[in-house]
Formats: sequence, structure tokens, C-alpha cells
Amino acid sequence: MSEAPAPRIVVGAAIRDGRTILAAARAYPPALAGLWEFPGGKLEPGETEAEALRRECREELGVDITVGDRVTGDLTTGDGRYLLRVYYADLAGGEPHAKEHAELRWLAPDELDSVPWLPGNRPAVDAIREAMGA
Repeated sequence: MSEAPAPRIVVGAAIRDGRTILAAARAYPPALAGLWEFPGGKLEPGETEAEALRRECREELGVDITVGDRVTGDLTTGDGRYLLRVYYADLAGGEPHAKEHAELRWLAPDELDSVPWLPGNRPAVDAIREAMGA
């Protein structure tokens, strides 16, 4: 009996601007299109999690970020194939543009439930809402 491969690490950025958080709507794959997530992506070999987040935010949004503390512990997504690690982040340069997403929105704490989040992102959304006192 072979062991299942270890889950791949995926990082997400909860980018803050004052009391709002940037949310991004998936454009693809079709099964996930229209669901919302924190921008980010898969860790590449030899990259730190912070390096991966900075690279992904440049590629997906055209911005530079500074990476802060983790929002939550590991979150399992993709039927156990991925471990999602969400970090707080702040803009360090540029204005976010939806290069790979269908839409971007800045959400206040009381607006976090106004979009349908990917299930794997939900624990981080709840932690952010609680931390922001909403």
C-alpha cells in the first residue's frame, strides 16, 4: 500500500488597507470560478513562504507587499492535497489589479460575509473578522 503524497503548501495574503482586507474572485478553474480567496499560490522549491507570497502578489496583482504574521494555523484544502497558510500583509508598492482573478474587492470586517469564500479560506476569514473586532 503506497502512502498518499504529502500535501503541497499554498500561501495566501490577507492584504490590509486600514480596516479593509483584499478579497479576490477566482476566474478559473470552472469548478471554483466565482468563489473568493486570498491572493497567493503554491510554494515553489527553494522558496520561503514569504518569498512565495511576494512573488504571487507581483504576478497576480502587480503589487509589492510586506508579509506579517500568520492569520491561523494550517488549513487543509483541495480534499487534503494542500495546506493553506494565510498571512497578514501590507501593500509596499503599487495598486492591486486583477490580472488573474475575475474581480477584486476591499472588504470591511462587517462585509467579509458578502462574498462566497472558498471553503478552505473560511477559517482564516473568521479569524480576521474576530481579530478586527467585527
